Amino acid sequence: MNTKLPANKPYRHYDFVLVAFVTVLVCSNLIGPAKIAQIETPWLAGIHPGLATLVFGAGVLFFPISYVFGDILTEVYGYARSRRVIWTGFAALAFASLMAWVIVQLPPAPFWHNQGAYEIAFGSTWRIALASLIAFVCGEFVNSFVLAKMKIMTAGRWLWTRTIGSTIFGEGVDSLLFYPLAFYNTGIIPNDKLPLVIAAQFATKVAVEILFTPLTYKIVGALKRAEHEDYYDRNTDFNPFTLKT
Repeated sequence: MNTKLPANKPYRHYDFVLVAFVTVLVCSNLIGPAKIAQIETPWLAGIHPGLATLVFGAGVLFFPISYVFGDILTEVYGYARSRRVIWTGFAALAFASLMAWVIVQLPPAPFWHNQGAYEIAFGSTWRIALASLIAFVCGEFVNSFVLAKMKIMTAGRWLWTRTIGSTIFGEGVDSLLFYPLAFYNTGIIPNDKLPLVIAAQFATKVAVEILFTPLTYKIVGALKRAEHEDYYDRNTDFNPFTLKT
């Protein structure tokens, strides 16, 4: 059981988890939001009539996987290592958003007739892009903080309680920040529908985390054995605005 990370301790798989986290994050935010999907869910109509049909950005199916990787990072390597990955993901997402904006703004060649489709796919407004960045970094830090604290409270037992519990808090913060910041008073989503959209997105994200729990157990167990690491954040500085480990 480790409570202090040696600064230069070599890890065999940390970089791979970092890359997986950033890849899922950028793809789910850059590719997914361009498509609005709709599925019929009549079995939810008993809860609320508005839930009989769910309308959502397709990226919501994959974005929660970044939280799975966030849970794995904090559980195995600790909050400080996870904090570095979160800021790496933030930088990658910010660059991807900037690159998409610049490319969309470039004047198209006269013989190229796909500008409209390109704008639909990659032309997120500055407000949506900024809301995504703010919601992501706040949600991920809440997720990592809650998991680290719950690991100490549970003495490392009942992994599922902290992976799901931290996701409830993290995804809750993410959803509560993103949708109002991105869509309030824009006309894209009516203001009176925002609470239902937030609830549906939140429920979907948490459901994905629950479905991934058996896989999370396997990955966490394999990484702990391979890295000889099972970090407890008892002496950790939880300041999110530092990259120190």
